[in-house]
Amino acid sequence: MNTLKLAAALAATALLAACGQSGTKAGDVDGARIAAASGNGEWLSYGRTYDEQRYSPLDKINASNVGGLGLAWMHEFDTDRGQEATPIMVDGVLYTTTAWSKVYAFDAKTGELKWSYDPKVKGEKGFDACCDVVNRGVAVWKGKVYVGTLDGRLVALNAADGTEAWSVQTTDTAKPYTITGAPRVIKDKVLIGNGGGEYGVRGYLSAYDAASGKLVWRFYTTPNPTGAPDNAASDKVMKERGASTWFGEGWKATGGGGTVWDAMAYDPELDLLYAGVGNGSPWNHVKRSDGKGDNLFLSSILALKPDTGEYVWHYQTTPGESWDYTATQHIMLADLTVNGAPRKVLMQAPKNGFFYVLDRATGALISAKPFVPITWSSGVDMKTGRPIENPGVRYEKAPSLQIPAPFGAHNWHPMAFNPKEGLVYIPAQTIPFAYTPDAGYSYRAGGWNVGTDFLANALPTDKAQLAAVKAMVKGQLIAWDPVAQKARFTIEHPHFWNAGVLSTAGGLIFQGAAQGEFAAYSAGDGKKLWTYETDNGVIAPPSTYEIDGEQYVALMVGYGGAGALSAPFLLPDRPRLPGRLMVFKLGGKAVAPAYVRPEVATLDLTAVTSTGDAKRGFALFHQNCQVCHGPNATGTYLPDLRRSQMLLSAESWKSVVIDGASASRGMASFSRFFDAQGAEDLRAYVLTEAKGAAAPAVAPAKGGPPPKT
Repeated sequence: MNTLKLAAALAATALLAACGQSGTKAGDVDGARIAAASGNGEWLSYGRTYDEQRYSPLDKINASNVGGLGLAWMHEFDTDRGQEATPIMVDGVLYTTTAWSKVYAFDAKTGELKWSYDPKVKGEKGFDACCDVVNRGVAVWKGKVYVGTLDGRLVALNAADGTEAWSVQTTDTAKPYTITGAPRVIKDKVLIGNGGGEYGVRGYLSAYDAASGKLVWRFYTTPNPTGAPDNAASDKVMKERGASTWFGEGWKATGGGGTVWDAMAYDPELDLLYAGVGNGSPWNHVKRSDGKGDNLFLSSILALKPDTGEYVWHYQTTPGESWDYTATQHIMLADLTVNGAPRKVLMQAPKNGFFYVLDRATGALISAKPFVPITWSSGVDMKTGRPIENPGVRYEKAPSLQIPAPFGAHNWHPMAFNPKEGLVYIPAQTIPFAYTPDAGYSYRAGGWNVGTDFLANALPTDKAQLAAVKAMVKGQLIAWDPVAQKARFTIEHPHFWNAGVLSTAGGLIFQGAAQGEFAAYSAGDGKKLWTYETDNGVIAPPSTYEIDGEQYVALMVGYGGAGALSAPFLLPDRPRLPGRLMVFKLGGKAVAPAYVRPEVATLDLTAVTSTGDAKRGFALFHQNCQVCHGPNATGTYLPDLRRSQMLLSAESWKSVVIDGASASRGMASFSRFFDAQGAEDLRAYVLTEAKGAAAPAVAPAKGGPPPKT
């Protein structure tokens, strides 16, 4: 009997250790533990589990008591750029990242900082980041924490103390690649993609050995411009199916795009890895591929074997992509009953505005319906799986006003699923965009290469017209029934570019918002049940976990990203504020200190003049600066040029724009794209905006689309 008791005790101890409750080394996560996570209180991977549902079984915080939620603890970071990470909780430690790819580990109960890691990304690399210097988080596996850095490194840290175990450069440093997405680990392989499609790079997904950092396999999503094989996992399918869908020479200078910059999911039963593929480079199909061909595997969902990277199937959401309609948005796996039969499905709501339900074993289309109003397509042909395009949407010769915009009907912000309600909660948005062919397009190394003239999207100066533009823009949280393919309810937000979503067994949806709040809604009907004023805007998705019988909800706070940079006139007028990690629990009593607003120096521009040509400066601005500093210099998340001290003299302005005086802070020299006279023309234009003058009316300028500022 004593022997049996001892054996039982030892077995219980072993079980606790296997579950990470005691006796394990820091960050001791493996595939079995992630697969078993459906019933525990941790958050072990980016989407919590391999299916990426972002649904937690925790219900101690629920619809009846969420009103008692309060701040348990918080930490303020040293960066005021966008914060997009999902906090990961393993064995009582909370791991997260901030802008500039920095990594932090906290005691998940008390908030005590255990360690931090700074990869020391050079500020100049910010020039290559289309959509802010953000990072979406880490992966944890067998005692290591993995992070992708903005400058293209994949770094393995020791989970116990944050020291570097190994680091590998995953990209060509001579090209404008970046990494902002979170890695995933499957079967001892760390998976990482990259970004840079707007600038002109060739996309791929890589798998590295988790222990050593050795490259195991790589899958390229576009053909090799030289025509030679890559000696990569993609060679066979690219030869048999991919290369023949590309035409002309335009894509060869850029590499074609197709970056794998965010979404992944994994089905252990089918042993299939799913990855989303990005837009073409240039965007404009005419400039990229002579307007011909589907251009595989742009805007596609790929199913690969994780051991080898072998191709299994693909589904292309937008053949011949021409609008920045990526398929890199959140991929989610679920088991649904469709037409009375159980189906193992993959779900995605990509930028193009359709909600797709696919058979995840074969890639066969089950259904596809628009989840927001769209104008570019009238539907999806269920026989071919292809969108039915409306006439004129490809803007071959004339501008075409379309919804969605490049921001997408849904962007990177993660969705969440509630299996009890059978609903997917989508952070959605409705935004128009004037797609205009750039007649003078030619490839510019290091600049934006999209083949679309951004000048057409300069803001109207008439107040009524501007109000009409703003009225067309919506932000929403849509509760979508993926079986019926319709919304059950919709929560309207005052602004677009809102945060990712969390769903819980407590009958709750959690989401932050641009206006600076964090809210809990009823999962069944969308009723708002609780709010917390974060002051700073929120774009990151929350996570939740349990320690010692208490449930916590963790959220990264800090506004930024593509929406905040490129369309600030549609968002709250707020200065950049430091990022924070805020963790909540029932009865939490902590009080966050008020933000200290940075003082904005008053500029007296009365006597300041310029010898530049403001009309030419207007064109140069919208070719080169709009993406980061907003149309008509309305930007506030990067330095507001209308309030810059550099405006006061031509010499100071040139020192930044041409000489690169602020390169270490991400504002690289533009001497590659225009000369000192062009810089002064820019200054003349920005002075007109700073003084409140109407923007000069000019014809669309010739020349390439905007590089990053």
